[in-house]
Amino acid sequence: MNLTCVIVEDEPLARNLLTQYIHKVSYLTLVHTCSNPMEALEFLRDNKVDILFLDIQMPEITGISLLKILQVKPLVILTTAYSEYALEGYELDVADYLLKPITFERFLKAAEKAAGRLTTPSQQQQTETLPDKPSSEPASPFIFVKDGTKLVKIRLQDILYVEGLKDYVTIHTHHQKVVSLQRLKSLEEQLPQDRFLRVHHSYIVALEGIDAIMKEKVQIGNALIPIGDTYRKSFKEFIERNHLQSD
Repeated sequence: MNLTCVIVEDEPLARNLLTQYIHKVSYLTLVHTCSNPMEALEFLRDNKVDILFLDIQMPEITGISLLKILQVKPLVILTTAYSEYALEGYELDVADYLLKPITFERFLKAAEKAAGRLTTPSQQQQTETLPDKPSSEPASPFIFVKDGTKLVKIRLQDILYVEGLKDYVTIHTHHQKVVSLQRLKSLEEQLPQDRFLRVHHSYIVALEGIDAIMKEKVQIGNALIPIGDTYRKSFKEFIERNHLQSD
């Protein structure tokens, strides 16, 4: 597998870092770098590429605007220092969203996600014709998070809810509270979606831990967790799937 890539980034340091990361991944090939969206638009008119690493905040037009202009769109991985653009990016069906400063580990995860979406037609057809089979490797029942200078093992079944504040998360369990230096989005990606649900910009809840559902909040033990406007629809769908009804 060989996936061609283009970087669109106006900051030289960020552009160089992405270049280094791409060179480290054997199945990625960098074919062009652009310092502004207009240069990228011109290149992409005449060249087909697989993955576009696209910065959002750039001169002339934003990366989001470029994405809306493109007639033929590569698979896009957004890069930015501002987390507030994440929702709009996902609405445009981007493959992933990298928040600066970007670590190689997080970059590799995004590359793997993009590679998984760029399967060949024959692979897609095989996937569609094969019957569903239960996975032989169930998801890990625990995660490790960094707490100060140590890694703490937390069982998923013990988590009640997670609270995020800027670069930190507080994981509330049946037995303890663990504070970890990471963003809520990063932890959200480690948690199974069938057991945990983002209900607010600052909160993820364990579905099994919900004791009561009210109009604009959920109760878990003695804690009342607000339901944010952005997440209200997905939470309503969860309620409907489980035949529940809120006040």
